[in-house]
Amino acid sequence: MELLLSEDEQRMRERVRALVDGQIMPRTAELDETTAVAWDVAAMLVREGILGVVIPEEYGGVGPGVKATEVCLVREELARGSANIDLLFTMQGLGSYPIVVAGSEAQKRRFLPPIARAEKLAGYALTEPAAGSDLSMIETVAERRGASWVLNGGKIFISNAGVAGTYTVFAKTDPAAGVRGLSCFIVEKEAPGFAVVQQFDLSAPHCIGELSFKDCTIPADQIVGEPGQGFRIAMQTFDVYRPSVGAAAIGMAQAALEESIRYSRGRVQFGHPLIDNQAIQFKLADMATSLEAARMLVYRAAKLKDRGAARVSKEASMAKLFATEAAWRAIDEAVQIHGGNGVRRGVRVERLYRQVRALRIYEGASEIQRLVIARHLRQEYEN
Repeated sequence: MELLLSEDEQRMRERVRALVDGQIMPRTAELDETTAVAWDVAAMLVREGILGVVIPEEYGGVGPGVKATEVCLVREELARGSANIDLLFTMQGLGSYPIVVAGSEAQKRRFLPPIARAEKLAGYALTEPAAGSDLSMIETVAERRGASWVLNGGKIFISNAGVAGTYTVFAKTDPAAGVRGLSCFIVEKEAPGFAVVQQFDLSAPHCIGELSFKDCTIPADQIVGEPGQGFRIAMQTFDVYRPSVGAAAIGMAQAALEESIRYSRGRVQFGHPLIDNQAIQFKLADMATSLEAARMLVYRAAKLKDRGAARVSKEASMAKLFATEAAWRAIDEAVQIHGGNGVRRGVRVERLYRQVRALRIYEGASEIQRLVIARHLRQEYEN
């Protein structure tokens, strides 16, 4: 892995890892079995300059621009310690990145600094009851009325629903144009006509729910980019954040691997530590190898993005697909190694088993990643 990371990136990894080991890991059970926002940890991430990675320094962040590699390495380390803290970090980036990449200077100066300081949480409102992977099915519409845009519709499975102060919302300004009629808007929670309909109780708790827009009125200058650019903005966002989903999955699986080594060294069966059993050794070896391979794909996609590649959709999809599937298998094996203890509520690998499952679904399910990869392969061989 060191071959792919610069010295500065390696130092950042070590700094985040030390913070996770010292201040987050001891609180994992507390942080990950609640839907409450850990505002104290958010403040700590700001003080340590970690949260600022997702926003350029001229708008309150810590670097000259958002780097996919830095987002990935921070997510991997945070997710190793706490899935909910990883989510907190991620949503600040996911919800603000459309503004970073396509917002006006005035939008950046107004909306990004409070997010960088964690004074406001961010939300990313794309998914709808009838529109998950197929964005052409989005039914939320936005109509220009004088000096305002008026939104009508709803969003579902939106992380930070109810606690976010600023949402980037995707709606159709030209419903007949399919994805080409999709636009992106900034909606503040105080906007008239905006409401949180309900919050969901997931197998792995975090703050997530459903949003409603009923004649939700926002100023005309809160459209991000131009009308019809929403699909392009969403895809640019995924190019950065899909590999980072893979990084988070690796972090969770790394935690499961560490727990499995610790457990198998201490568990004695038939007169020997469990780790002396060749079947267990093979499981651990396969887990470690698949995670290292996943890291290569994740950081390759991130590096390509950081080096200026216009689009890395195929590489991002490969990274997310392989890493999330590999992490799922590794954590399943960790549960198996723990035996009956692996399915006890409160045991770390049981919690990881619940937490990692969603990563194979959000930001494009594994099946969608395969379709994206296949489409690119077909295009490459046709050219």
